[in-house]
Amino acid sequence: SLDLSKVVSSAQQAQAASSGVVAKPGANERDNCFHLFVTGQVEAGQFDGLDNLYCRYSFSFGPEWRPVHGVDTGLSQIAQKANGGDTKVVWNFPLDISFSSTNALGWPRLVLSVYGVDAIGRSVVRGYGCVHVPTAAGSYTRYVRLFRPVSSSVIQQLYGWLWGTRPEFFEDAFVGQAEGREVTRVASGGV
Repeated sequence: SLDLSKVVSSAQQAQAASSGVVAKPGANERDNCFHLFVTGQVEAGQFDGLDNLYCRYSFSFGPEWRPVHGVDTGLSQIAQKANGGDTKVVWNFPLDISFSSTNALGWPRLVLSVYGVDAIGRSVVRGYGCVHVPTAAGSYTRYVRLFRPVSSSVIQQLYGWLWGTRPEFFEDAFVGQAEGREVTRVASGGV
């Protein structure tokens, strides 16, 4: 059997030696990358007249990026508004993930999907949102405006309302991409 990593490594060392550059022993791809550490929380959501909501998060990132440690998707508990007129639904859902990359292209984005439970007990999408992970170290508070897809005709809206099949995106990652979003119809869905 042939170990390709040794062949590539030997070829790179031979090329470096011929150019007068001496490769560091044990040098590999991990020495040529940078790391991004993300910690925080999805704190709360504010939705007019909606209750019994839960939040799903995921990260969207380019092909050069890879998660090194932590979880890149998560699902919160179902939360309700507090009594006393407060309009926030509090999740306090923690985020903790590390990425490595050799290129800043495709910088990670946090994609949020908020779902609610309707009167019959079905999960219904209440909003999608996306925000870039900050590019500088520090503590940040980000407000993410959410939106939800809308049916293209009144008949489809009526059908969706009757049968509980409201429009939603096939994948949550669609929200974090630019392709195809210009043709979608959406309505505001909260913060």
